[in-house]
Amino acid sequence: MKYQRPKGTTDIIPGESAKWQYIEGIARQLFKKYRYNEIRTPIFENFEVFSRTSGETSDIVTKEMYDFFDKGERHITLRPEGTAGVVRAYVENKLYGPEIQRPFKTFYMGPMFRYERPQSGRQRQFHQIGVEAFGVDNPTLDVEVMAMAINLLRQCGLHDLKLVINTLGDAESRAKYHAALMEYLEPLESKLSDDSKERLHKNPLRILDSKDREDQEIVANAPSILNYLTDDAAAHFDTVKKLLNALEIPFEIETNMVRGLDYYNHTIFEIMSNSKAFGGNWTTVCAGGRYNGLVEQLGGPEVPGIGFGLGVERLLLVLEAEKVDLPLDEDLDVYVVGIGEVTNEETLKMVQALRQAGYSAERDYLGRKPKGQFKSANRMNAHLTLTIGEEELQAGKANLKNMQTGNEVAVSLADVYTGFDKVYQDIVESEKE
Repeated sequence: MKYQRPKGTTDIIPGESAKWQYIEGIARQLFKKYRYNEIRTPIFENFEVFSRTSGETSDIVTKEMYDFFDKGERHITLRPEGTAGVVRAYVENKLYGPEIQRPFKTFYMGPMFRYERPQSGRQRQFHQIGVEAFGVDNPTLDVEVMAMAINLLRQCGLHDLKLVINTLGDAESRAKYHAALMEYLEPLESKLSDDSKERLHKNPLRILDSKDREDQEIVANAPSILNYLTDDAAAHFDTVKKLLNALEIPFEIETNMVRGLDYYNHTIFEIMSNSKAFGGNWTTVCAGGRYNGLVEQLGGPEVPGIGFGLGVERLLLVLEAEKVDLPLDEDLDVYVVGIGEVTNEETLKMVQALRQAGYSAERDYLGRKPKGQFKSANRMNAHLTLTIGEEELQAGKANLKNMQTGNEVAVSLADVYTGFDKVYQDIVESEKE
């Protein structure tokens, strides 16, 4: 029987995984500067965590959820996105307490699961990097989160980006807009797609997000939510626009953008790339928004929140299409060449000492001749080689060679074990001579 990975999954093999580590490293460094700390939540949650928060008409709940009953007859779901699980953890661990500094800032990284048709940049198991900030309703934080997302993508190597924003207003704004949208759409119900007909009387805003071409033609003339905002909601959005301009961050407003999850309100945004990876069309690589009210839905107090998520697979596709070279440090510091079986114990001690001193080190395990070992050192892009044979072993020395310049010096084994930093620096400096 030939075993293969499940459809919609990918093996991230060595070499490829280095690219993932680089992206994750950039994110961790940036989030630390913005004072976001990591949270790790379970890969599976109770079904209600997502069905309650994502919305009964969302594609995630109606079509894409991986859910099952476990041996205790509990309804379990593999997480389809990151926010709801983080909010559940925020509530359960009482991270809203008076001793917790606001905003409470956290980030996550890890796999998510959605049952959908696999395609380029979209798998059934995919990976997200995301941030969440709780406890502040100030639009300044909205802008900071968007600025951080743009900063992250730029640090990864993307520059041809577009920020698209909208507002979904507060509860009163939504109620007024809901009525206006129903008045517009109901006479056109027969022309809507089957999915949109189902959504019409449950959540008509989701029709604005339809990918059906005829639906899109219908909603192109739909009323704009911007005309139904309360004074408070309008002021919040005006401040967002003003602060984006203050930071000199260009943006476009798309009033039909609603995002695919029902928990959003006020500011929502998408960051798009004009990448060849998707035919040169503007494609979303990062998205998020504000979700005041979500904490209460999961049993917590009235605490506002905002965040974003990006798909790592999609980001890597864009970087590859844009020919962005990721600076992956896969070179080897030292390759230890042992000549003869008599050196086996010593070369093992040497690589172990070098690793404990903070250097990457490797040696031969296949009994190859010195020529074969040097070939291995070249394939691994070793900066230095340390060569020891029976004669050197008896003398308590080894030959250290700079593979870039060819310079070679004899060093004592004592220096290898206790003073290699200075030895390394001296021979590496020879590259500059």
